[in-house]
Amino acid sequence: MKKTLVKYPYLTKEVEIYERENGHKIVLAHKQGDMVNISSWVKTGSINEDDSNNGISHFLEHLMFKGTHTYKVGEFDRMLESKGAIVNAATWKDYTFYYVTLPKGFEDKDFKLAIDLHADMMMDPVFPSEELGAPFDINDTTVTDKRERHVVIEEIRMRKDQPWTKVYNQCNHNMYTSHPYKRDVIGTPEIISRLTREDIDNYYRKFYTPNNVTTIVVGDFNHEEILNTICEKFTFPNRVQGENRINKIDKSVEKTQYIESVANVQTSYLMFGWLCPRAKELKASICLDLISIIFGDGTSSRLQQNLIEKLPDKIFNFIGTEHYQFKDGNNFFIQANFDSDYKDKAIELVKSELAGLLTNKITEEELSKAKKRTKSRFAYSAETVSEIGETIGYYMTVCDDLKLIEDYLADLDSITIEDLEKTIRKYLSIDNAVISVLVPNEG
Repeated sequence: MKKTLVKYPYLTKEVEIYERENGHKIVLAHKQGDMVNISSWVKTGSINEDDSNNGISHFLEHLMFKGTHTYKVGEFDRMLESKGAIVNAATWKDYTFYYVTLPKGFEDKDFKLAIDLHADMMMDPVFPSEELGAPFDINDTTVTDKRERHVVIEEIRMRKDQPWTKVYNQCNHNMYTSHPYKRDVIGTPEIISRLTREDIDNYYRKFYTPNNVTTIVVGDFNHEEILNTICEKFTFPNRVQGENRINKIDKSVEKTQYIESVANVQTSYLMFGWLCPRAKELKASICLDLISIIFGDGTSSRLQQNLIEKLPDKIFNFIGTEHYQFKDGNNFFIQANFDSDYKDKAIELVKSELAGLLTNKITEEELSKAKKRTKSRFAYSAETVSEIGETIGYYMTVCDDLKLIEDYLADLDSITIEDLEKTIRKYLSIDNAVISVLVPNEG
C-alpha cells in the first residue's frame, strides 16, 4: 500500500494518504477533539452522464440510504442520529459524497459504529424496488405512488420553478458545446421516471469502484487501527472496473452570446458566465477567487458599491459574483436581480463595471483585503472535522492532488495586481461571455 504525507496548513500533524492495490484511497487527518468525520467521495456526477441517464447520479445518492442486506431502510439514520450524528450526502458535477459527523462516544464505540454503517452503505446498498418505485409514464397523471422516484421528480419540479435556477441553467447550457457539464445535475422528470432498478445498479457498479472512491477520516483516533478497519470493510464486491470517460474540454464562445427567456416573475434576473481554467490550476483559480471578492462578494465589493450603494436610480436589488471550481474547467458568474424597466441599462452597467476592472485599476488595498478574507476562509476550513473532510475531498476528487494544498498560502501571497489583470484579460472578456436574462411575462 502506497503512503504519501501532506503538510496541511493549520493542522498539527501531516495528513496521511494511502493508496491500496485496487486503487481505493484512504485519507487520515488528525484533528484534536471529540468529534470525527467519516466520508467517502466518489468520482462521479453529471460528468459521467449523457442525455439518456442525466440525473442518475443524484437519484442514486437518494437510493443509497434505502438499506443494505444487513440494515433495513431507516436503520442507518436512526442508529446514527441517536448518537448525535449529522448524516448527509451531496451530488455535484464532478462527485457524489456521503458523510457522517458525530462525537466519538465512550471508548470510540459510536465512531466505530459509524465506520461500520458507512462502509456497509457504500459497499452493499440493495436499492429495494418497493423504495425505488416502478418506472412510469411521466404524462400519466393517475400515478400516485410516493416512492423515492417521485420524491426526486418533485424536487426537480420545485427547483425548476425557481428563477435563479432558470437563469443559471440557461446560462450554463449555452456556455458548453458538448461537455456533460452543460446538463443540470438533478436531471429531468422524464429521465427519472423511466430509469429502472437495473439501470441504477449497473451505474453503481460501474462508477462506485475502488479507483473512483476516496474514504476520508478526520479526528483524533488510532490511525493504524482505523486504516485496517477501512481496508477490511471496503471490499468492493462485484464491481465492474469501468473507465471514467475523458471529455473534450469545450472552448469559450468567441463572441458574446445573449439568451433571453420569460417566466412568471415580478422582477428580472441576469447572469454573465465564462469558462475558466481547471480547478487544479491552483494559482489561476486563486486569482479568480480574489477577483470575485474584489468585484462582487460582499458590501464593499465594486458591484455592490457602484450599482447598489452609489447608483442614483434603484435598478438592482441584488448583484454579486460566483466562482465555481470543476475538474474540467471552472465557471465565473456575475448574477443580478433588477427592475425590469431598466433591462438594457442594467446590462450596460454590468458591462461597464466589467471593463472597469482593467480601466479603473485594482488597488493594492483591494488586493490586500481580498487576500486577508481568502486566508480567513482557508483558516476557517481547518477549524472543524467536517470542513477539513470537505476540503480534502475536494482536492482529492476535483483536483486529483491533495499536495496542492501545501502551496496554497504561498501561491496566494505571491499574487500581484498584474496577475489579476492577466487573468481578467485571459478569461473574463465580454467577447467570451454568455449572458442569460430572465424577464417577466408580458401582462
